[in-house]
Amino acid sequence: MAQKPSIPKGTRDFSPVEVSRREYIIQTIKSHFKNFGFQPIETPSFEKSSTLLGKYGEEGDRLIFKILNSGDFLKKSNEQHLQAKDSNALASQIAEKALKYDLTVPFARYVVQHQHELVFPFKRYQVQPVWRADRPQKGRFREFVQCDADVIGSDSLWQEVEFVMLYDQVFHALQLNGITIKLNNRKILSGFAEVIEEQDKLIDFTVALDKLDKIGEEGVKKEMFEKGIAEEAIAKIQPIFSFSGNFEDKINQLKNILSTSKIGLEGVEELTFVHQALEDYDFKSATLDLDVTLARGLNYYTGAIFEISAPENVKIGSIGGGGRYDDLTGIFGLKNMSGVGISFGLDRIYLVLEELNLFPETVSDSTQILFINFGFEESKYAMKAIMKLRQKGIKAELYPDDTKFKKQMQYADKRGIKYAVIAGESEIEKQAFNLKNLETGEQELVDLETILRKFASQ
Repeated sequence: MAQKPSIPKGTRDFSPVEVSRREYIIQTIKSHFKNFGFQPIETPSFEKSSTLLGKYGEEGDRLIFKILNSGDFLKKSNEQHLQAKDSNALASQIAEKALKYDLTVPFARYVVQHQHELVFPFKRYQVQPVWRADRPQKGRFREFVQCDADVIGSDSLWQEVEFVMLYDQVFHALQLNGITIKLNNRKILSGFAEVIEEQDKLIDFTVALDKLDKIGEEGVKKEMFEKGIAEEAIAKIQPIFSFSGNFEDKINQLKNILSTSKIGLEGVEELTFVHQALEDYDFKSATLDLDVTLARGLNYYTGAIFEISAPENVKIGSIGGGGRYDDLTGIFGLKNMSGVGISFGLDRIYLVLEELNLFPETVSDSTQILFINFGFEESKYAMKAIMKLRQKGIKAELYPDDTKFKKQMQYADKRGIKYAVIAGESEIEKQAFNLKNLETGEQELVDLETILRKFASQ
């Protein structure tokens, strides 16, 4: 007996309805990317392992899918490493390529490789799949699509201001209200590490702090302590675990906590700039919040950090995020090229819209009109009309088989087709069509021009 086919964990098949809804989200995002002046690019599905490894921190590196070299991949491996079962050492020898973990590092590689062809500041958007060897759960998959926008070649904080506006306007267009745009700054986190005199443990500190919403205050403190950060040092930044008030209140609290840290105060100034620049902006769907625990656990952020939270009544992780990376291209040899970028979490946004029933009814690729097949001559007559409807962008089709009327109606019902056209000998003689509304049962004899006008408006 043949084994039942299946797909790998963390991947999915998409039905026609799901694809239509995903395209609705993607096209909404893309239209706003274009309105804000971003240009599209694409990069390969996989990169050299050396391009990706070491760019996402220790945790990120573990989630990179490595691709085995072609042919006898063990033949050139180090015998000593093989005998010792040293997987880390062997990985670089037998897997020289890897599926891309995100779109930002490949983008940095792209900028360096094509730097003489680009006009800076370069604003790009990219909508492509990425892969992570993560543990699958609700809203988290091993293969998923990222929708990114980045600006590289400018250190102006007006870019951060525009990204806040971009997030707000995209979610407004998707009719998703009640989201929170969380904002922090890596310099704030560096300032905390400086205040507690644990600068050499900045990454350990931020990785632990970024888990506050998952493991709680005590869990974060426990992880920091296990990473070698003293209890007395952790106690110095106790106030950050209970920050409250509006954006301005939190700014004032930060000024006190970071009063002895130059880099920390630089972060405060940058957050203040963004907040003041948005004072006159009329938010449509979002609120702006300062979250000093926000770190996102990535090594390359150097300035602003963004994270988007869904409305409170939806239990799901972040639905977007990003930040500034002042020298990401430096890892590929191009120095002093500041950049900032954000990403939309397509899959989680889909789940939120679905849970809140926010997909418009018109978001469907279903056929609008089904022409019933009564035989060869009737089908020729129908096909002439179908071609004219399609020329006007109206989705129409002919049932392919001359079969029972009931079966053709069942097909229309299962496909969600709302109208059927019945054209037999009498209709052909009158050069007309019987248009039947399959929801109400109403039927009327009309000419083709009437059908064209009726559906062109839809």
